[in-house]
Amino acid sequence: MSTNKKSPVSRSGRFTGGPAADVAQFTESISFDWRLWRHDLAGSMAHATMLQKIGVLTKKESRAIIRGLDAIGKEIKAGQFQWKPALEDVHMNIEAELTRRVPAGAKLHTARSRNDQVALDMRLWLRDEITLLLGDLAALQRALVALGEKNSAVIIPGYTHLQRAQPVHFAHHLLAYVEMLERDCERLWDCHSRVNICPLGSGAIAGTTLPLDRALVAELLGFVDAQGKVQLTQNSMDAVSDRDFAVEFCAAGALAAVHLSRLAEDVILWASAEFNFIKIADAYTTGSSLMPQKKNPDIAELTRGKTGRVFGNLMALLTLLKGLPMTYNRDLQEDKERLFDTADTVRASARLMAAMLRHTHVNQPVCACAAADPALLATDLADYLVGKGMAFRPAHHVVGAVVALAEKSGKRLNELTLAELQSIDPTFGRDALGVFNLKTAMAKRNLTGAPGTKEVAKQLARWRAQLS
Repeated sequence: MSTNKKSPVSRSGRFTGGPAADVAQFTESISFDWRLWRHDLAGSMAHATMLQKIGVLTKKESRAIIRGLDAIGKEIKAGQFQWKPALEDVHMNIEAELTRRVPAGAKLHTARSRNDQVALDMRLWLRDEITLLLGDLAALQRALVALGEKNSAVIIPGYTHLQRAQPVHFAHHLLAYVEMLERDCERLWDCHSRVNICPLGSGAIAGTTLPLDRALVAELLGFVDAQGKVQLTQNSMDAVSDRDFAVEFCAAGALAAVHLSRLAEDVILWASAEFNFIKIADAYTTGSSLMPQKKNPDIAELTRGKTGRVFGNLMALLTLLKGLPMTYNRDLQEDKERLFDTADTVRASARLMAAMLRHTHVNQPVCACAAADPALLATDLADYLVGKGMAFRPAHHVVGAVVALAEKSGKRLNELTLAELQSIDPTFGRDALGVFNLKTAMAKRNLTGAPGTKEVAKQLARWRAQLS
């Protein structure tokens, strides 16, 4: 319901009064951007230090401002700070309270706009989140490696089209996800390099006539590259309207969510009665409100389900930006919830999946029974014929005929006699049935990246060292 009641929010001298209460409610962002408070305080402290250097603030004023900001930070951390929706956002809430306590606080906004201020805060926040997410992904990688090492001798069927294909070590399957997550980490580090650029000093759109020391602020806030070179935005209009770094993070987060979802799907299948390859600890499963026998892999299912919202966040950001003219537009206020949610969702999914895997038991006898299916070594039988000089295509055809004979005879492949094999093709010798020795077959798979026994052990050791 509309009302003419005015909000007490502070506005410039251009306006004769504040916005209507419903307008203030519609436009506020403090309900979510309060999360930027640490970074807003850090940016303001660096800005105050720089303003003192160029003579806008005295040393006494600068110290009073920094003490005031520090005190506000302690109150926020303790949950004692009162956020006021009427003041719209985190920037105005902190600045208004600072000015109430410290008269010199009125000078802090000199040569600064909320446009470059929020761009700075978001970059500082995201820089921290990337570091934390990298830690979460590394912890998940370690959980996968640990589960693989604990079950290094376990062999399972590998699947294509969700049909049994060829035998692989269980650890090899887990290491596939370690590789995926490593690519996610590399993408995040690459994204970090473009986040780590300081926009403060760009003002609302066109900088300022005051002699700011942008490099000092950037250095104080850690916007430096690996060589210690200060990283500054080079165009004020781009600096205040650029959200590429947010889109890039959400894109990297979306791909990480894809990998988490694929891992979750494998876990869900393996935990089913039909597969029964693994048992997840009770603490990481739930029951049914109706069926007392149920034990549901909800952590994996929710991880799979939350991927959709991460995709949605990316699409929302892309759609938000596609039609914006230069430079800052209020539409950009909508970027934060999407960015925050992607970081929260991907980080929580990675943490919970890692915890679940650390409390997962592999049902080795069931895995061994599944891997003992001789049909998994049909390709090895074709390789045997190749070793006898036959071209692979004819060998593939011959083994297909062998499979058909076994099915017709009601036998497993390794139960066929030499005479039966030779009835298909005389190339088969007495050593042909030796192909179905699983231990020997796995020992032969020693190309780099293959699921052979020695190669998997080498890869486990490599990842253990790399993640330690």
